[in-house]
Amino acid sequence: MRLAFGVLGPVAAWDAAGDAVALGAPRHREVLGRLLVARGRVVPVDRLVADLWPQEPPAGAVGAVRTFVAALRRALEPDRPPRRPSRLLVTQGPGYVLHANRDAVDAWRFEATVERAGAAPPRAAVALWDAALALWRGPVLADFPSAPWAGADRARLEALRLNAVERRADALLATGSVREAAVDLEAHVAAHPWREDGWVLLATALDRSGRRGDALAALRRARRVLAEELGTDPGPGLVRAEARILRERPGAGADVPAGIADGVWSSAAAAWERSVPARSPARLHATAGLLRDLAVTGSEGLEEAHRHRQEVVAAAEATGDAELTARIIGSYDVPAVWTRADDPEGAARLVRAAARAAASLDPGRSPALRARLLSVVAVESRGDAAADGPLAGAAGPPVREPWRARAERAAEEAVRLARLSGDPALLAFALNGAFMQSFGRCGGCAGREATGRELVRLSAGHHLPGHEVLGRLMRLQALAGLGDLDAAAAEAEAADRLAARHERPLAGVFTAWFAALRACETDGWRAARPLYARALEATAGCGMPGLARGTEALVALVPVLRADGALPSPEEFARLDAGPYEPWLTPLLLAAAGSADRARQALDRVRRPPHDLLQEALWCLLARAAGAVGHLPVLRRAVEELAPARAESAGAAGGLISFGPVARHLHAAEEALA
Repeated sequence: MRLAFGVLGPVAAWDAAGDAVALGAPRHREVLGRLLVARGRVVPVDRLVADLWPQEPPAGAVGAVRTFVAALRRALEPDRPPRRPSRLLVTQGPGYVLHANRDAVDAWRFEATVERAGAAPPRAAVALWDAALALWRGPVLADFPSAPWAGADRARLEALRLNAVERRADALLATGSVREAAVDLEAHVAAHPWREDGWVLLATALDRSGRRGDALAALRRARRVLAEELGTDPGPGLVRAEARILRERPGAGADVPAGIADGVWSSAAAAWERSVPARSPARLHATAGLLRDLAVTGSEGLEEAHRHRQEVVAAAEATGDAELTARIIGSYDVPAVWTRADDPEGAARLVRAAARAAASLDPGRSPALRARLLSVVAVESRGDAAADGPLAGAAGPPVREPWRARAERAAEEAVRLARLSGDPALLAFALNGAFMQSFGRCGGCAGREATGRELVRLSAGHHLPGHEVLGRLMRLQALAGLGDLDAAAAEAEAADRLAARHERPLAGVFTAWFAALRACETDGWRAARPLYARALEATAGCGMPGLARGTEALVALVPVLRADGALPSPEEFARLDAGPYEPWLTPLLLAAAGSADRARQALDRVRRPPHDLLQEALWCLLARAAGAVGHLPVLRRAVEELAPARAESAGAAGGLISFGPVARHLHAAEEALA
């Protein structure tokens, strides 16, 4: 018997003819709802008891649950012969599982339709958004509004629904149905006045309908609502929408001649200077937002944002207002993919400032703001930027350094709080921090690929193009490390398309490096060499010294490390700047020059490689040097560290270079030990 189930409203079931199934008492419906929320996973009986009676279960609770299940089976499978086991609501292990088809549950169909709508062109997307939203009969699990077991699914699905309403309106605008979009959006912002994207879309729809005054009035209403109900300033989307409407001639399109744009910018800047008091916190908020937007405009903007960010944070701390400081620090959620800090000292100062701000907040009052601060700690602690002591030696046993433990805990807590908040932008930022802290050991490509996949899905579903580019680059790196170059190339193409559409020029630096890496893996070093030359040229002026410094030496090492047992030419590397990688290259150059004793001394002193995207490559470098001069402690440590990455490519997890399979380097080190 083919059944359909509903949770987008009261819990319900329908038979093949579309008639409602009589599910019985509220407890029967609650058990069905709980099993549907489990999505095909077993729910143990004791879990069902705890969920149905969260305060104090009655003495016969287990028996009652079994009675409810038996009643549900009779209702859902009325023609099942006596004593024949149910094929739908099945007893399995310690509990029960409901076997429902993917298209049998309205929430699952909604999610699938939303995904299709997000990838469809505007006209087709409108029909798909309509189909998705038509599945809603009321609030999620409406007959159990306060059930704790339903909270997470309720929040997630409601967030998807609100996003679907806005994405549908966006598609209507793209097809020219501006009046229909305006009517729907008026109701949407009235019901959900804190949704800034809704206000921006409404103002856009009103403006394109010829109601410019109403559009500006809507934006003023949005400012007032945000200030009075949430105590926040308008986000950059609202600010940009107002500036766009002001600078455009009535009836004009989005493209405005540069002279007009420059004139409005100058007028608005002058008005700002006249209107906002010199010591107003609004100036700090505006400056922080401007720096965040500036950082993604290209190399010059990124350098300027880096330079001034410390000043804005220091000015905020000088006010003595802990919450203001926290908001200023936490507002800089610029996507970051490279794990070596451009300015380690500055990053360490930001980590300390964020930690101070987080400590000053009441833990129970501002979980979202706390999540932002913890995400800053996680992102800025990339590699070893937050180290407050020397790194452990590569020749000794592994050490759990306290600053790494703090950064990892910050990343975990930020993700937990962000998931609870239901704020997709906050979760995207927290996932960026989790990525930065996923390098505690070698061999983490599979986990980072999953993080990138989640970030892509989240960002695409909530129109966060900067973080979608970041998620694509994460997946590119992880897939390259796993050796799936075709899938990585697809991510590179997607990242380039997104970056071109949303003006994210720095993404091209990383995709240029991947093109060289892929050529090296598929066609050999000679084919890759000119591509590496172009990648080095693009990197030199990209505004990311943490990425740029030393990369020429890494590229020169590629043909050496890919050859079994080869040693570099000391003369060739003498003219190259190894930058931050010099400590790990020096022992190999000394071994190549015949200075075995000095090479062993260098290996005695060398610190373990940073926990970043190139740690496997640097351990392979140390293993090659240690094998050449018989330094057993470093060889043993390199084998131990590289073992989890045996199935990966050395260095390819960074998307820049590959020293070949880790397994080959491990085999050589194990032979040297033997």
